[in-house]
Amino acid sequence: MKKLQQTFILITCIIVIAVAAAQRDGKIWGEQLSNNKKTTTTNQIDTLRTLDDGTIIINTTYLAKDVKGFGGTVPLNIYIKNGKIEKVEALKNSESPDFFQEASALLTRWNGKTTEQALAMKVDGVSGATFSSRGIIGNMKAGLVYASKKAQQPSIFEKMDLRAKSLIGLLVVLMAAIIPLFVKKKRYRIFQLSLNVVVLGLWGGTFISWSVLVGFMSGGINFWISFVPIVMLITAFIYPLFGKKNYYCSNVCPYGAAQELVGMTNHHKWKMSKRLVQNLEHFRKILFWVLMILMLAGVWSKWMDYELFVAFIFQSTSWVVILIAILFLVLAIFIPRPYCRFVCPMGSLFKLSSTSSVKKLI
Repeated sequence: MKKLQQTFILITCIIVIAVAAAQRDGKIWGEQLSNNKKTTTTNQIDTLRTLDDGTIIINTTYLAKDVKGFGGTVPLNIYIKNGKIEKVEALKNSESPDFFQEASALLTRWNGKTTEQALAMKVDGVSGATFSSRGIIGNMKAGLVYASKKAQQPSIFEKMDLRAKSLIGLLVVLMAAIIPLFVKKKRYRIFQLSLNVVVLGLWGGTFISWSVLVGFMSGGINFWISFVPIVMLITAFIYPLFGKKNYYCSNVCPYGAAQELVGMTNHHKWKMSKRLVQNLEHFRKILFWVLMILMLAGVWSKWMDYELFVAFIFQSTSWVVILIAILFLVLAIFIPRPYCRFVCPMGSLFKLSSTSSVKKLI
């Protein structure tokens, strides 16, 4: 009966995320939500157009519909004149504006190249905007293959992200997902937490946040390039069904790891009264439900851009988020994991999905 209740609450959480995706992006799992079928048929997008001056425009909306960035598809217009790429133009997408602005630096990389030259190029993503970069690069490849009439299905290895950063990140997240289940030694924990911060956080910029979850729900998950976040999702939502509550927060989350490591530098913590702790926990619940109401009502979904996890992607993050993240790290010297325990909206969702009774959440 307890497992059934947990499963029901987990399904409810998934529905909440789906509603949030529909409100914010107007689509679920890559499918545009529209009750007006005429709109869909009359606004068909031309994959290839030719202007009066001979410029060919390739629209990648349909060609790369399975290529996802952070928030969904990243369609492009590729302008080709006299056999060479004149410019690349980004079309409307659901990427975070700050991250996509960083990734947009890639749009000029193919200018002046023939389609063959452009296809042969090895273009690296922009640090701090990895997912958006992948979206742009994948759309360019699909458009160029179409333009050169060499369309072919990519191999499994071409679909996968085999960069060192991704492979090492996958190794670290698998270690975090498995080894703490069996090894409880403090030295190993310090080592694992350090890897979480450095590899998953600072190097890979990979974590679970509301923005990530809503982006996956609205745009779908490209499984070939999302192994690390998929393992994170399993530890966050599946592990609790088998008695491992708060596993992601305690053993995987890069920002949670950073707070714990900072806290290890001081063994004399502030003594907080039981009443104060209860009031702060009550505040976390109130904050969570207020944010949920705002998000589900479509009033203010922008709060997702201010979750402190994005401070790891400091190249593209606002200074306000970075300062708040530093403030909570300072507090973590005196109070164990203050952001996790008393604020984190993502952690509140994990608690909600892993509980067996709704009464505990109110």
